[in-house]
Amino acid sequence: MKKFIVYIMVLLLAVSLSAADVSVAALRGPTAMGMVKLMDESEKGEVGGNSYTFQLEGAADAVVPLVVKGDVDIAAIPGNLSSVLYQRTNGKIEVIGINTLGVLYIVENGDTVHSVEDLRGRTIYSAGKGATPEYALQYILAANGLEVGKDVFIEWKSEHAECVAALKADTDGVAMLPQPFATTALSSSPDIRIALDLNDLWEEKVGSVLITGVTIARKDWAEENPEALSSFIASYKESVDYANNDNAGAAALIGKYNIVPEQVALKALPYCSVTLIIGEEMKTALSEYLEILYSQNPQSVGGALPDDGFYYTGE
Repeated sequence: MKKFIVYIMVLLLAVSLSAADVSVAALRGPTAMGMVKLMDESEKGEVGGNSYTFQLEGAADAVVPLVVKGDVDIAAIPGNLSSVLYQRTNGKIEVIGINTLGVLYIVENGDTVHSVEDLRGRTIYSAGKGATPEYALQYILAANGLEVGKDVFIEWKSEHAECVAALKADTDGVAMLPQPFATTALSSSPDIRIALDLNDLWEEKVGSVLITGVTIARKDWAEENPEALSSFIASYKESVDYANNDNAGAAALIGKYNIVPEQVALKALPYCSVTLIIGEEMKTALSEYLEILYSQNPQSVGGALPDDGFYYTGE
């Protein structure tokens, strides 16, 4: 009996030493949706091992300083920004997983767009100039033989809400919107519909997935806390599976944490491409994605493609 008690004490001590207090930041929107079960369990004290604090922000500009200063250990950010941050910090961060695939959709006020060719001569309202939306859209248009400024026109807006307003005001309007803004637009008018899925179009032309968001970790923290990182990834995977398998339950939590309203989340979740791709599969998909962005504008990925130290594959 005494030996058994000693064994249990040693086991508990090992668990406590491998656990950690982990700070996590994420953007309100699809990149945070996969975390909600983990957030809820952490708040209730139901997570074994690590203890977590979560911080949600409305813009990537608010998350980047937290990572650079070491105020957070893990962060969910746009895919191309992870490469920019890797260059800016001289390799002090690493990507541990892809958390969101394509969430961009061509939405129209009517029923005339059924292929990329149908965009010829049209004006597309969009936000996200200088970021993934611009590069993804331009790549898809060019791959389908449409030249921006000649065959198709893009009117850039500062916010997605402006695109929705322009779409509703223009009976011939076409907009590129991410989720959940696309769902919000659909809910605002019976004449607005999703015409094209950029994720499908990207895969058709590239042969790999379109990436929206990734999850990164500070490399020094990850190297000092390998067990804590592994525990986070396992819990994160369970949370992502929950979001995809129980849309109603996840939508309630998404509303609870003010990521987006519950009813919007319930309709948008099936289109938000919430995922967790890790290891070599993550490295292959992300490197292909960044190479395409680099070919369009090297500054979109920080001026150079990241080396192997950028990818955490668990090896």
